[in-house]
Amino acid sequence: MTSKPYVKIPGTATAGEIIAVKTKLKHPMETGWRQNKNGQTVPRKRIYKFLCTFNGTEVFRADLHSGVSADPYLMFPAKIPGSGVLRCTWTEDGGREFVKDAEITVIS
Repeated sequence: MTSKPYVKIPGTATAGEIIAVKTKLKHPMETGWRQNKNGQTVPRKRIYKFLCTFNGTEVFRADLHSGVSADPYLMFPAKIPGSGVLRCTWTEDGGREFVKDAEITVIS
């Protein structure tokens, strides 16, 4: 069962400040190698791509492979040029996307 994505950033920052972006998605990450109790292969179902944009401009991208554990957690720095929306998108095999927006306000 997949739950809502989680994104943690400060609510405010100064222009040009580098902040820590912390993200997590509760996801089972089936590799396609495991078999169920009947001996049938459990279909692969994993997050293979993560993309983060700030006001539409890409700031971070990650390609995830079979070695990534369930509930992938990513943390990365991002430079904040002004107020706006940080959008994080996780893409699952088959094209399903999980999206979470986080707003940040630049103060002087």
